[in-house]
Amino acid sequence: MARAICLRLLTMAPKTRAQLAQALRKRDVPEEAAEAVLDRFSELGLINDEAFAEAWVDSRHHGRGLAKRALAAELRHRGVDSDTVNEAVERLDPDQEFETARRLVERKLASTRTLDTQTRTRRLAGMLARKGYPPGLAFRVVKEALEQEGLEIDDDFP
Repeated sequence: MARAICLRLLTMAPKTRAQLAQALRKRDVPEEAAEAVLDRFSELGLINDEAFAEAWVDSRHHGRGLAKRALAAELRHRGVDSDTVNEAVERLDPDQEFETARRLVERKLASTRTLDTQTRTRRLAGMLARKGYPPGLAFRVVKEALEQEGLEIDDDFP
């Protein structure tokens, strides 16, 4: 039964060991049976939290533009251990993260043109903050984008 549950869940989407263990607990699979199946699936490479974390970081950073902080929180929420989370997010190059933030701001910039500079700055920086970017990086990217449009931004904003 535990084997069938895990196989069905893994055919839908990759899962972490913690996610599979939780699913087995919900279905009242005895702990001993669950551990045996999870251990065997790990041996066979069907469960690999390291590979899951790396794929998650690549996918969510490139697809949704999430920063290290947001990616780490998502992985922890899925039961990935801290060392694996740190390894996966540290693979992201800071320059790559900066470029992703810049692209996100560029995409959103046009829709804010009717707003005053302070509101635009706040909205754009807020969008980056929700995606996990630190405030200093967010402000720097927004300031740079608005200055390219010929607007002046105070260094002491917000």
